[in-house]
Amino acid sequence: MIPSHTRRLTLEYCIIFRVHKPRLTNFILLTQLSVYRQMGWENLTSISEFYLLGLSEQPEQQEVLFGLFLSMYLVTVAGNLLIILAIIADAHLHTPMYFFLANLSLADACFMSTTVPKMLANIWIQNHVISYAGCLSQLYFFMLFVMLEAFLLAIMAYDRYVAICHPLHYIMVMSPGLCVLLVSASWIMNALHSLLHILLMNSLSFCADHKIPHFFCDINPLLSLSCTDPFINKLVIFTIGGLAGLVCVFCLIISYTHIFSTILNIPSTQGKQKAFSTCSSHLSVVSLFFGTSFCVYFSPPSTRSAQKGTVASVMYTVVTPVLNPFIYSLRNRDIKSSLRKLIWVKKNPLPFVILTSYPIWGSPLNCIHHN
Repeated sequence: MIPSHTRRLTLEYCIIFRVHKPRLTNFILLTQLSVYRQMGWENLTSISEFYLLGLSEQPEQQEVLFGLFLSMYLVTVAGNLLIILAIIADAHLHTPMYFFLANLSLADACFMSTTVPKMLANIWIQNHVISYAGCLSQLYFFMLFVMLEAFLLAIMAYDRYVAICHPLHYIMVMSPGLCVLLVSASWIMNALHSLLHILLMNSLSFCADHKIPHFFCDINPLLSLSCTDPFINKLVIFTIGGLAGLVCVFCLIISYTHIFSTILNIPSTQGKQKAFSTCSSHLSVVSLFFGTSFCVYFSPPSTRSAQKGTVASVMYTVVTPVLNPFIYSLRNRDIKSSLRKLIWVKKNPLPFVILTSYPIWGSPLNCIHHN
């Protein structure tokens, strides 16, 4: 127990010390502040992993979610790979329409493989941890394939516009060089666009709370965990990402405006139905994909919630890739015929089947009348 007079003298000395030596006192305070800042910086940069909360934290729902998403994943990958093999094996399908469909099927298979396998592994081993590098890698490939699918849907809309509105010039306009150029440019631009977001995300500092209320590393949940101001990241999302999305949307709107006006001018009802059947499947996928994605990324923050964002993300990351093989293949006679031939040749390798050679780029009328 310190005597009262000693405490009084010590207090008076501290007061005199602070009054007569303010520079030394300020130096001590600055030293302590720098130490605290260094400790806080170490806590911010020491995060090496995130915790994915998933779709549900209820134990009784884990088995149901695992079986549901595993079956959807297997159906998606198998269906899209069969479409790619059928298009490659059948010379009748070497047309721009099916060339873009093969790339869309590849993008769908890769798109779903970016998020679903990790979620299934987390449910199976009951460990929802993902490393920092793994999270950024997942985000990179996710953004790459989601934007690639948007570009491919826009290109397919332009292809249908040329086929219906300018059928006589279709082979000349949609040349093999132009088709390869459009697809290659989509891959390169989206790869660079995704890399830009990853570099900006890597420059952020994250707080101690590293729980992501999602089943994969999406950009909005990651930005919500940042302790630094993500103004530049959000600016890039709404400028470059928004501009890319608007270009795709405008291409879709302009293409379908001309398509519908051309269809309405067709005199026969049967001709209208055949022409519209080539666009109905594509239009339904476009509405589902762009509607849910814009609700997730471009909705006002006041109306945005983690639960709504997760449900909308499931719609365009899982449901849309599952529906694409059924929409684009089961309703298409050419694809179904090619799949039957592919399966029959695999079961009966002898005698060898000699396919009749056709031009590498077929007429758009075949695509219209066989759908």
